[in-house]
Amino acid sequence: MKLLKGISLVIFMLSMSCALANCARAQQEMVGMAAPDFRLQDIQGNTVTLSSYKNKEPVLLFFWTTWCAHCESEVGLLNEKYAGLTGEGLEVLSINVGESEGLVRDFIRGRYLAYRILLDQNENVARSYGVTGVPTYILINRKGSIIFQDSYFPQEQYKDSLAK
Repeated sequence: MKLLKGISLVIFMLSMSCALANCARAQQEMVGMAAPDFRLQDIQGNTVTLSSYKNKEPVLLFFWTTWCAHCESEVGLLNEKYAGLTGEGLEVLSINVGESEGLVRDFIRGRYLAYRILLDQNENVARSYGVTGVPTYILINRKGSIIFQDSYFPQEQYKDSLAK
């Protein structure tokens, strides 16, 4: 019985490592490509399009969910950095993936979040960017090209995007 559990665990771990490798490859393949345009509603009901930022300022997209513990800490981290980031000329758009407006409102209640929160309830935008896990940061330069995509904040890359 222990041997069967051990074999099952090894098979599971191998399949997960392959899935994660494919995940990372899909994200890396987006880097250098034109960022897909989107139109989403923010939590206040305003329409936001990515194309409205093209040729004006770089944009940092932050994909997250309310159930992700790591996302919760990143939500706070991003909020702490927000004033400095926008002061340097970087726009931040936070995109909740696949959850209802009510659930997102409950999550942000009691938190002052300075950045815009967009709702991708049907997950179409996340899919168009190859997002397969959260949190995911995507940095888009002024020209509209993806220059970074990963699960951590792009500290060095965002500074490079401002210089170009």
